[in-house]
Amino acid sequence: MAKGITTREEDYSRWYLDVIAAAKLADNAPVKGCMVIRPNGYAIWERMQAELDRMFKESGHVNAYFPLLIPESFLKKEAEHVAGFAPECAVVTHGGGKKLEEPLVVRPTSETIVWFMYHDWIQSYRDLPLLINQWANVVRWEMRTRLFLRTMEFLWQEGHTAHATYEEAEEETLLILGIYKKFAEEFMAMPVLTGLKTDKERFAGALRTYCIEAMMQDRRALQSGTSHFLGQNFSKVQGIKYLSREGREEFAWTTSWGLSTRMVGALIMTHGDDNGLVLPPRLAPQQVVILPIYRNDQESAPVLEYCRKLHREVTDQTYEGAPVRAQVDDRDVSRADKKWQHVKRGVPIIVEVGPRDIAGDTLMPKRRDAALREKKPAIPRGQFVAEVEDELAAMQHNLFERAFEHRKANTRSITKLDEFQAFFTPKNADKPEIHGGFAICHVVDGPETAEILTRHKVTIRCVPLADEKGIEEEIPG
Repeated sequence: MAKGITTREEDYSRWYLDVIAAAKLADNAPVKGCMVIRPNGYAIWERMQAELDRMFKESGHVNAYFPLLIPESFLKKEAEHVAGFAPECAVVTHGGGKKLEEPLVVRPTSETIVWFMYHDWIQSYRDLPLLINQWANVVRWEMRTRLFLRTMEFLWQEGHTAHATYEEAEEETLLILGIYKKFAEEFMAMPVLTGLKTDKERFAGALRTYCIEAMMQDRRALQSGTSHFLGQNFSKVQGIKYLSREGREEFAWTTSWGLSTRMVGALIMTHGDDNGLVLPPRLAPQQVVILPIYRNDQESAPVLEYCRKLHREVTDQTYEGAPVRAQVDDRDVSRADKKWQHVKRGVPIIVEVGPRDIAGDTLMPKRRDAALREKKPAIPRGQFVAEVEDELAAMQHNLFERAFEHRKANTRSITKLDEFQAFFTPKNADKPEIHGGFAICHVVDGPETAEILTRHKVTIRCVPLADEKGIEEEIPG
């Protein structure tokens, strides 16, 4: 176990924060509730951005940018929307040393300013669909915060689209939901369920909200992305009309969708262990780290030369169609400290190279998803280089399967109230915050149901989509 990291069994919440600190992902900012994302953490977010941005563009979306400050009157135009966000809004009342004629809201989300612009941009059916995404920061005045998972300011992408018909907008909403699921499962190695939020949990101003839900190692759910079918609510408020092919004036149908830096927190809680972060190879900033090991200046030259040659050979290999991302860490840091830094950061493959390895031209690579003290025979350098792509692919697959099996073991199909209550009763009286997992069951809305859910600290995450594959197969019994 890595020094300075609380075990998950001892205190899961403390473990999460310890991993962030040990991997140097983020720090608390001077303003309470905000965070400073450090280079290690931001590099992961950049990898996420790159993959999502590619998928958005492949599906026809383009990027733009909208202002951080929104006139307060814009939010007030849509009653349900302003009611949903009013408690979280930060409001600017003074600027340039003077009181503003109209307060400005620091964006909690950008629907209102986007639709204001779309009013001018959309005149005809020829202007539709309008498929725009932006990468931005938003501010929501949260009282209880936790690094990456819930902060006052966070980074995200938010898409806003306009369509000619109900059917096209609904298709867009589900298309994005599918992109989120693909990203979570194929890149984050995090199995998710797709479903519909209840009316109580849907986005303010939306007709329907779809989501992806993942199970963390503490068996709690984490909402990891949302896609909203807004209908014509915002277009009617902002007067977003277009002239149809038939010459009729129609209101546009709209959607919005978003995924944030919360996904970095999801990565930690899905794959991390008591030694720190464990990164899926597809999202790891560095997939292979080579550590030169030598005792004196006489040994350093041949070791460094060998490591640089190995680095060239590894980066000549490809993984997922791109060169393997590798690094030679030749810093003047002790062997143990250097190795543990990369272990805590979750680097998929770590290779230590010393004089003995050079003499035999053999290596003993360590995969981060395996037991650190696992003893394996040394392999020829050429074999390691030739198989590095296969090892990265195997690790990516293994992380997904491990997370899937965890969800499978903690998901139940329940038909009786006493079974439901037993499932969500803490198994360990010393840790009452740990619950059972996912329950697939029918729920009747009403005060009695609300009381039961509150008493057991259970939330309704979503109504799974009818075509959600694999959910029935993974439920025991």
